[in-house]
Amino acid sequence: MSIYVGNLSYEVTQEDLDGVFAEYGTVKRVQLPTDRETGRPRGFGFVEMEKEEDETAAIEALDGAEWMGREIKVNKAKPREDRRSGGGNRRGGNSRGGRY
Repeated sequence: MSIYVGNLSYEVTQEDLDGVFAEYGTVKRVQLPTDRETGRPRGFGFVEMEKEEDETAAIEALDGAEWMGREIKVNKAKPREDRRSGGGNRRGGNSRGGRY
């Protein structure tokens, strides 16, 4: 299971998240996605802990808490949806695929 952590400060580091969640148990992995174009953090992350009961305790304690000047959102991460499914025009612009 993975924990979603949202509304993070853009200054937060993986070490910061690891430190906060380590208070509730052993942290296995921390991910902080970055924007592909700018390389800046996207304001959310994911934390995996060794035991599910530790994850539950962290979620209950940290959801809605103020951290680094923001009220963070902490909950169980939902499985990632396949963005490629579902048809539609992938070219953008006009539907005939011609030049603009």
